[in-house]
Amino acid sequence: MPRLDESLLSHLPPFSRLEKRQIRRILDQASARRYDEGVAIFEEGHPAVRFYMLLDGYVRVVRITPSGEQVTALHIPAGQILGMATAIGRDTYPATAMTATESLALSWPMHLWDTFVTEYDGFATESYKTLGKRLNEVQNKVVEMATLHVEQRVATALLRLVNQTGRKVDNGIEIDFPITRQDLSELTATTLHTVSRLMSGWEKQGLVESRRKRIVVRDPHALVLLSEK
Repeated sequence: MPRLDESLLSHLPPFSRLEKRQIRRILDQASARRYDEGVAIFEEGHPAVRFYMLLDGYVRVVRITPSGEQVTALHIPAGQILGMATAIGRDTYPATAMTATESLALSWPMHLWDTFVTEYDGFATESYKTLGKRLNEVQNKVVEMATLHVEQRVATALLRLVNQTGRKVDNGIEIDFPITRQDLSELTATTLHTVSRLMSGWEKQGLVESRRKRIVVRDPHALVLLSEK
């Protein structure tokens, strides 16, 4: 891969306060890699040897339950740090990062985390802010699982994905990465049968449209009302 330009990092929050020479030093220590869709960047329980910056694509954060079921905890867009095990006092990855699309990521040896925190202004505050937002999202999901009906949970999950990654298309707002009904069932802790029934009903009502791993929300306001019922 050709030498990476400093502009790749200069607009991203963990590095936005840094001078060009500092970003150059960080990039010179990085490894860059492209990943196909459906590839694990790192896996739950494996030694946390590197941390990552997702430059392009989307990642699903996946956990495995004690019974062996796969649960999608989060979706992470480009421009965010991944694999921050050291930041939460771990030496293994707490979850698997699975690419939802073809993706490009930089990575650094984990021992450089403390160096970046110490030497680069804003790296620590922005990284921990990102971590806090993710923990808050997970906590919100736990509350949703305990208090919302299935229909509310699925509607809420679709609205969250639209807010995070939606792009305007002719017939509504499209979730900007491949997502299946199975993915939605994992994201909302419900069955594939239930998600399929709900989505089919909403399609007949003109609220959503789904095909080829793509979901378009045609009537966001109607989903808001469903999420609050």
